[in-house]
Formats: sequence, C-alpha cells, structure tokens
Amino acid sequence: MTGTFARDYESPLGRMLLAVDDAGLVGAWFYGQRYFARGLGDVEKNVEPEAPALVAARRWLDAYFAGERPGVADVPLTPRGTAFQRRVWDALLTIPYGETRTYGELAAELGSSPRAVGTAVGRNPISVIIPCHRVLGADGSLTGYAGGLDRKRVLLELERTALAR
Repeated sequence: MTGTFARDYESPLGRMLLAVDDAGLVGAWFYGQRYFARGLGDVEKNVEPEAPALVAARRWLDAYFAGERPGVADVPLTPRGTAFQRRVWDALLTIPYGETRTYGELAAELGSSPRAVGTAVGRNPISVIIPCHRVLGADGSLTGYAGGLDRKRVLLELERTALAR
C-alpha cells in the first residue's frame, strides 16, 4: 500500500471516516465535525479495505462501542500535526478509560497554557481512539468537542456505564 486510503465506519454515534497511510491510522473523524479530514490531502476512498491499520481501527471501535476497553496499543496511530499537537495527543492517551482531566490540568502537565492545549485537543484527528472527549472545562463542564457536545456526553456515559458493570 502506498498513499493514503480511507474507508467509512458506521458507529452508533454516526458515520466516521477512517484514514490510513503506510505507517498507520492518520485520522478518524465523525462526518460533519469541525476540522473534518483536515490535512488529509489526496485520499483514495474505499480502497484497501483490509489494510492492517483499518482492520485494527474497526476492531478497536467495535469493541469500544460494545462497552469493552480495547488497548490503544492495538492500533498503530500516526496522527499528523505539529510537535506540540502530538505531545498533547500523547498526553490524551494517558487519561484512563472512564476518567477525565481539565484543560488546565493537561496544560500544567505539559508546561503550557490551557488555551494552547485546548486548541491542540480540538484539532485531534483521531476521534474516540485518542480520547479528547475526556477533557473538560475547569469547572467540569463539557466544552470544546469537535464532534459535538452530544457525542462527547454519550462517550463519557458509555465509559462510566461500562465501568459500573
């Protein structure tokens, strides 16, 4: 496989676009979300359905939406962004399933400002798998989810419900 390939995924929260390149998963966006497929460039859609990263991402999402806790190491993640954005996205991966952090807490951890962290979180190109939905406002409010606050609420409820079982 050479180039970038994409395939639709039907999630319980709406259709998503999954995009991979030779190295791994570069994007997972809900259709209609802010920054949809930004930076993706030329992509061949619905080609290479069995590309390993696509298979891994679909399996991960299927398990996640079934209330399981799949390991993020099971999906080769290669999001495209600046060095700072990738540092923020790596920090998101450390937030445990069912837990949340505030933008301020992440900023303190990264030695940055909440605004800069919020901007990077909002540009996360791999929704759900890189769990930007686990980041809340300083007062614990649901803020700033590119896929929509309704989806953010459902994702957090799904994780809390699964933990309660």
